[in-house]
Amino acid sequence: MINEKLTEIIASLIYRSSVELPPDVMSALEGLAAREDSPLAAELYGCIFDNLKKAKELNRPICQDTGALQFFLKAGTKFPYLDDVEDSIREGVMRATERIPLRPNVVESFSERNTGGNVGTLSPWIEWEIVKNSSDLTVEVYMAGGGCSLAGRSKVLMPLEGYAGAVKFVFDTITEWGVNACPPLIVGIGIGACAPTAAMLSKKALLRPLGSENPNQKAAETEKRIKDGLNSIGIGPLGMSGKESVLGVNVEYAAHHPATLAVGLSVGCWATRRGKITVGADGKDGIEIKEC
Repeated sequence: MINEKLTEIIASLIYRSSVELPPDVMSALEGLAAREDSPLAAELYGCIFDNLKKAKELNRPICQDTGALQFFLKAGTKFPYLDDVEDSIREGVMRATERIPLRPNVVESFSERNTGGNVGTLSPWIEWEIVKNSSDLTVEVYMAGGGCSLAGRSKVLMPLEGYAGAVKFVFDTITEWGVNACPPLIVGIGIGACAPTAAMLSKKALLRPLGSENPNQKAAETEKRIKDGLNSIGIGPLGMSGKESVLGVNVEYAAHHPATLAVGLSVGCWATRRGKITVGADGKDGIEIKEC
């Protein structure tokens, strides 16, 4: 069942996310550009900022690849419209596809038929997290482009490879595939018990604000060391070389089996498009926006 107000909120969230970068991503890009001393890299950053300016002025998506949409929900057990959420998200995606417009990117597996509206089998992907004793719903959208998705990897390491093996996996992947993902990159790393756990944690790591640190001291130190190491490679904007390679590195983790460690990697491009909104129940007209 479709909740009309929630559907329109979702469509507006997608619009905002496709046309304008989040403030933390914009700030990080400006910082990299200010520190750049290569004429070619400086010129490329100029092109990026010109692109962002025109997208905002013309109310058009930042990139022609508007991605495959993924949603991450924190749903309160007392939110009264839980039955409407998935249908409202799918309808919101279809409306946003037509209005903005978004490029139709969803292709059914095996038939390879483009659905035309950015919805399909289990698409958009919706990841749920239940929040006890809450009446709010927080929706985060991530627009996963083809280039940045190309670098995604997940692997269960052999016994005794440990955290050194996880770091090697990250560096091997970024040095081989990073130039294809429209750098400078946001690198999300997941550490967990199995490949799918680590993969999902790495995607959630991309949702964390740039400049934040994992509250676990060792995880925070790992973030910094990997960021410093990747920047020393000098991939630069759009892979054309430069002073730095990444906008940020975020690590999320879960407990794991004592004999093995899983590592996942998700990458966001310079145009990492994500958005977040929190709604709550309103006795007057059903739903109210509480935070965006």
